[in-house]
Amino acid sequence: MKPSLKNINAYTIMALIVLIAGLLLYITWGLRYNVWADIGIYSITIVLVLGGLLGAILSLTFEKTEEERE
Repeated sequence: MKPSLKNINAYTIMALIVLIAGLLLYITWGLRYNVWADIGIYSITIVLVLGGLLGAILSLTFEKTEEERE
């Protein structure tokens, strides 16, 4: 199945929010503490960014059921 923008739903929006939160967390942490190479912030950022990416891809890949189309 190919991802389609016709399948945007609440899960897609939530996944994109998590993705943006991960990126903003890394950027604000780096600017505030002037630390760009920290394993702690990497681990949190990776979980948020990958969760957002995979969540968005999965939510866009599944086709809508007959009940959701109506």
